Amino acid sequence: MKSKIFTQLQIFCVFLALIAFSVPAFSQENAAETAKHATDTVATGVAHATEEAVATEGGEHGEKKFEPSEVILEHIADSHYFHIGGETAFPLPIILYTDKGLEIFSSAHFEHGHADYTGKYYTYRLVNDKINVVGTGNELRPSSTVFKSTGVTDLSITRNVVSMWMSILFLLIIFLAVSSAYKKNVGKAPKGLQSFMEPIILFVRDDIARPNIGYKYQKFMPLLLTIFFFIWINNLIGLVPFFPGGSNLTGNIAVTLVLSVITLIIVNLNGNKHYWGHIFVPASVPKWIWPLWWVIELVGIISRPFALMIRLFANITAGHIIVLSLIALIFVFKSLYIAPVSVAFVVFMDVLELLVAALQAFVFTLLTALFIGSATEEAHH
Repeated sequence: MKSKIFTQLQIFCVFLALIAFSVPAFSQENAAETAKHATDTVATGVAHATEEAVATEGGEHGEKKFEPSEVILEHIADSHYFHIGGETAFPLPIILYTDKGLEIFSSAHFEHGHADYTGKYYTYRLVNDKINVVGTGNELRPSSTVFKSTGVTDLSITRNVVSMWMSILFLLIIFLAVSSAYKKNVGKAPKGLQSFMEPIILFVRDDIARPNIGYKYQKFMPLLLTIFFFIWINNLIGLVPFFPGGSNLTGNIAVTLVLSVITLIIVNLNGNKHYWGHIFVPASVPKWIWPLWWVIELVGIISRPFALMIRLFANITAGHIIVLSLIALIFVFKSLYIAPVSVAFVVFMDVLELLVAALQAFVFTLLTALFIGSATEEAHH
């Protein structure tokens, strides 16, 4: 049994390393934009609910009014700076593929959006953590993830990309150590880190893979282990407000999209004759309904991983928004009586988010195993 786990962990490490290159850096910009639209209603609601409470005070003192929506959106969106804690942040490299050539420079040149940078080919401006090309008439043309009228494609290393690489490195260190321990301690009781990880690995095997996939479960164990631990660890990292946390990787729809596409590909590549026969040649359905049946089944094939993507993205993002909204109440009302109540609810939500972090990893892995099991299930006679 231990030798099988050792082999699965080796394959798991390979899967994990491949994920580092499966989430394109240029998709982070679109993901941040999607997250912004998905959370505008909640964030704006918090700002509007407290606008009257702070308008008078802000006017008297001449201070800039605190905007909860800006703080919330800044946290859940991607960034060209990696925040260590508080106001401390280090700039990340900007990589732009233009129609005239490749440009690489540090985001420090933007001075957090207060200055433009003139490169070899264009002048660039950072607006809301998005790179824009400054035209001859000082008009702004946003860069894109594909070539458009700007002629500039943004391939920059962003905060979420750095966070993903750190989490993958962290997981590789853990599981290479566990895999090595299995190799050295053959026939011996697990100890140390190995004894902590083995029950979780066996949980994924005995409660997720085996019941839903059947006797072919061992083939898919590395994939399920990769998905479970990648999502779980990144969910936990997202709850840490300082280095190496502070990012919202699993609340980024580009990341959840890649994970769901991987599930879609694996499920359909491993579909047997019974699976595809049920979709295209259903024996229990009249032939004249087959065209409509094909449309319904194909929509179902696409919608299942799409539901995985939305569920993980929405749950993680919503948790971050709620916690930040509760913290924002302290700065909005500036009342000694609000602070204890707000802190108490934040602590409660953080504890709840620890449960949600594991639960979302479990649900994503469970449904992936369920979809694989339905595609590989043998026909019943």
